[in-house]
Amino acid sequence: MPRRTGLTVRSVARGALALLLVGAGVGHLTWGRRGYRIVVPGWATRLLRTDKDAIVVASGAVEVVLGVALVALPRERGRVGAVIAAFFVAVFPGNVHQWRTGRSAPGLNTDRSRFIRLFLQIPLVAWAWWSTRAR
Repeated sequence: MPRRTGLTVRSVARGALALLLVGAGVGHLTWGRRGYRIVVPGWATRLLRTDKDAIVVASGAVEVVLGVALVALPRERGRVGAVIAAFFVAVFPGNVHQWRTGRSAPGLNTDRSRFIRLFLQIPLVAWAWWSTRAR
């Protein structure tokens, strides 16, 4: 069977996901760093024995690394995709915390936007999973 070359819907979706992750990570590490501390629940700081800023920085660094890995490690694409999906699940409690407390963070300054954000986690997980699976 001849090998396919060129862009596919999956490869474009992976590239877009990589850009989203790197962009979000850079935001966590720079302009949004202070604002994203609001999303971190107090129990997370106790569980991880660190402060909110360290969690924001760590999550930003993880996002950047995952975005880069998605492009730089094509043979590990399936594993990287599974880790990205797990990461999206792992940060969901922060989104719930932000919605329940009604606190604004960059781009999420209304109750409606915070509520809608909760439901965006499902397509993010599906996007990571689908775009990184072999046919």
